[in-house]
Amino acid sequence: MVRHSFALAAIPFVAVVLAAIALAPRPLASQTPTPLTLETLTLKGVVAEQGTYQGRSAIRLVEADKSRTNLGIAIVSGLAVRDGSIEVDVAGRRGPYAVPDDRGFIGLAFRVAADGSRFEYIYLRPDNGRVDDQVRRNHATQYSSHPDFSFARMRKEFPEKYESYVDLEYGAWTRMRIDVAGATARLYVHDAKQPALVVTDLKLGAGEGGVALWIGSGTEGYFSNLRVTRR
Repeated sequence: MVRHSFALAAIPFVAVVLAAIALAPRPLASQTPTPLTLETLTLKGVVAEQGTYQGRSAIRLVEADKSRTNLGIAIVSGLAVRDGSIEVDVAGRRGPYAVPDDRGFIGLAFRVAADGSRFEYIYLRPDNGRVDDQVRRNHATQYSSHPDFSFARMRKEFPEKYESYVDLEYGAWTRMRIDVAGATARLYVHDAKQPALVVTDLKLGAGEGGVALWIGSGTEGYFSNLRVTRR
């Protein structure tokens, strides 16, 4: 009778443990350092060089021409991510085709279609980080989605929703990480514990795709230490 009573008492405990295991988030797989070389990049609307910037090895991207209509991405070969983390060190400043309103736009594209026709992207405006104009400071980060949701459309239809402030230094190395799960993405900057930007309605929805380095119009961008962790 004692053994029977113990077995019955253990059933709720086992059920609780199993439920907790089922509800727990899946652990991240091991982080994958991804070498950035010219050979691993498919360029769309950019020119790439390998060199050194502020003492570290880096990929340099600039626009292919001054048309300001370039796609601005370098797709990294062999990467397909649905959910997980994408981390990279970036440094953005005005490039050879910049106009006065350019801010050194630089970031990452994710869930990129193989031909580059569709992707989500989150980027920084380094020149906005420490200016005295608070409106510009509030626009230090940006989420957009290609091809249908440019930053101009986002700002017009959803004011302030897809932009935020974060401290940035123009032209300096900055660590950024994008965590993606389903239709949600979170941007972390400078190893912060809390996200600088949260997007809960990615315009392309949940899905899988490639990873790309991204620059905006007028940018000279540097990228180093790309790391990808799949969930």
